[in-house]
Amino acid sequence: MIDGKRVLIIMPAWNEAEGVADVVKEVYTTLPGVDVLVVDDGSADDTSAVARGAGATVMTLPYNLGVGGAMRAGYRYAHDRGYDVAIQVDADGQHDPRNVPELLARLDAGADLVMGARFAGTGDYETRGPRKWAMLVLAFWLSRMAKTKLTDVTSGFRASNRDLIDVFAHWYPVEYLGDTVESSIAVVRAGYRIEQVPVAMRPRATGTPSQSPWKATLYLGRIGMILLLALSRRSALGPKGKGK
Repeated sequence: MIDGKRVLIIMPAWNEAEGVADVVKEVYTTLPGVDVLVVDDGSADDTSAVARGAGATVMTLPYNLGVGGAMRAGYRYAHDRGYDVAIQVDADGQHDPRNVPELLARLDAGADLVMGARFAGTGDYETRGPRKWAMLVLAFWLSRMAKTKLTDVTSGFRASNRDLIDVFAHWYPVEYLGDTVESSIAVVRAGYRIEQVPVAMRPRATGTPSQSPWKATLYLGRIGMILLLALSRRSALGPKGKGK
């Protein structure tokens, strides 16, 4: 527990046997009191065994669902076991667990969802070309919807309070980037409060990206077009506190 709250780190992992143990151990060392759930998303290597050997609880999916599917399973685990906070931390070492207390502080101050933002003045992470412009468009429109400045709406480093754990356990997009963009749009429209904290993203320690940059750019463009129509569409969630 941290400050009286049960905190679960959800770590989606796909073929991360080479480095997942180091990430799990770093989380435990940096954040004493948290629990770590590694969701092995249909890996073909020894991700499950390695993560379990490092001390994590492991959920092994029978086949690859993608990050959204792995996170939905993780939120269901958190919901069923009564966790107060769930935080997504990638298994490739890019997310620095030293930033977690900042995310928790924003939740304590009243936010429902807090994102670790790569483009908020900390660190030197950057994107270029069409991907950069698509992400800027997404950030602009979601910032308007949320009535707060958001610079990195595709960040997977995010913390959710108990209300959103309950929501995400029953509804969470599984399509690539739906777990970040679509979920954020839905919770904003339902009246939940989103904030961000600046973080420095570290280089990927091991593994390979789940999608090519070109495919990611295409999807970001598609989501950008959907976002322009979001206000005229029915929300995927009901009003805050009432469910769908």
